[in-house]
Amino acid sequence: MSYTLPMAIQWYPGHMTKARKVIEEAMAQHDIVIEVLDARMPVASENPLVTEVRKHRPCLKILSKADLADPAVTKAWMHYFETERTERSNAHPEGNVVAIATSTDRRGEIKKRVPEICKRLVPHRSNAKRIVRAMILGIPNVGKSTLINTLVSRRVANVGDKPAVTKSLQRVEVDPGFAVSDNPGMMWPRIDDEATGLMLAFGGAIPDTAIDSQPVALFGAQILLEHYPALVVARYHLKEVPNDADALLDEIGRRRGGLRAGGVVDRDKAADILLHDFRSGVIGRISLERPRGGVPTPS
Repeated sequence: MSYTLPMAIQWYPGHMTKARKVIEEAMAQHDIVIEVLDARMPVASENPLVTEVRKHRPCLKILSKADLADPAVTKAWMHYFETERTERSNAHPEGNVVAIATSTDRRGEIKKRVPEICKRLVPHRSNAKRIVRAMILGIPNVGKSTLINTLVSRRVANVGDKPAVTKSLQRVEVDPGFAVSDNPGMMWPRIDDEATGLMLAFGGAIPDTAIDSQPVALFGAQILLEHYPALVVARYHLKEVPNDADALLDEIGRRRGGLRAGGVVDRDKAADILLHDFRSGVIGRISLERPRGGVPTPS
């Protein structure tokens, strides 16, 4: 089943054009890149421009919002980024890559591990007792500001639930041997791949004002029915799994106050309810995409 957007998503505010230029110029002064990804959709939330601007610098990939993602799938993604992705990358070899998952309940661990990993990836600087400089990159609303605030144990970067909160580069010293630069969220100029655009929109990386909620909700609903039917049934108190995404939206509308006069389902309201429920995690721990080869079955 296919759900299409009316047009390719083009959301590239003027400050993002400036952001890329600032980041490219600043990259020469950094030793390592910390790329923040959404654990629920790691590849969709990757920005291809990050690979271009970091070149062969080591990279720590942080899968944020792991508390909202399927833990087995997240584990498979970490393995993918550290092994299969690096081995298959020929045109643009990624070099040393380490992947870890983060969540709001693991802040103490993250505060300790991130500096340790970054220093290990650039031993020539750490051993010489020179400060290791890391640049934090990622698309909007993926968790960059939350990460930097966690690292320094105070609020130094703006945090919000809307994309593109951070709009200027800021450098913060985490400890005497490690500093990070938080940067504006970078979204590529045009998202031509339909599935990627729909996935990003479903997860909240693209402003709701730039999308039509119905096709986005239908796209997400189909993924939920394919991989997490039991969670859907439990959340919306259904007697059985709906036949398709359209049927699921109708059920949500009927059961959650989304009916118009005459008993007609308000599809827009039903779509908004599903988007909110997924993004807030109340449906359960869900991953929207899986690495090539699938997820190993627990023994």
